[in-house]
Amino acid sequence: MGEQTVTGPDATPAPEADGAPAPESVPAGPASAGMTADGRQPTPADVAGAGMTADAVPGAPAGGAPGGPADRTADITAGPGGVMTDEVGVVTGELTLRTEHADGRVTLRVQYKDADEWYAVTGGSAPLADPAALDAVHTIAVGLLNRPEG
Repeated sequence: MGEQTVTGPDATPAPEADGAPAPESVPAGPASAGMTADGRQPTPADVAGAGMTADAVPGAPAGGAPGGPADRTADITAGPGGVMTDEVGVVTGELTLRTEHADGRVTLRVQYKDADEWYAVTGGSAPLADPAALDAVHTIAVGLLNRPEG
């Protein structure tokens, strides 16, 4: 395989010396996700999709904000001492944790696995302006409350 010569502002390779066509290259610019051949750093407008964290929210309308309440659930096993709830005190054993987001707040609730009643986790409510952060909050809550080995 021969050496390539790069020409033009979009770094399009010239044909190889042996006459074979040069492999296609990805042009620099908005579709290149910020990779450029000339070494200049892209400006934010050059990178298509930069900062689209809210667009990844399932069920989100255009603009990234969820259309209504959202929640995440996970089965957990309470550690020693269980999980303190506002309604019934401590719950222990196999539980389901639900992390809800509505009206700018996140709330943690638990239920005995496959039960109907949900209980608010004591101290498990806080302001959460960005609904895109719900997954991170849920992951942290599961990490703190799931203690299958004690």
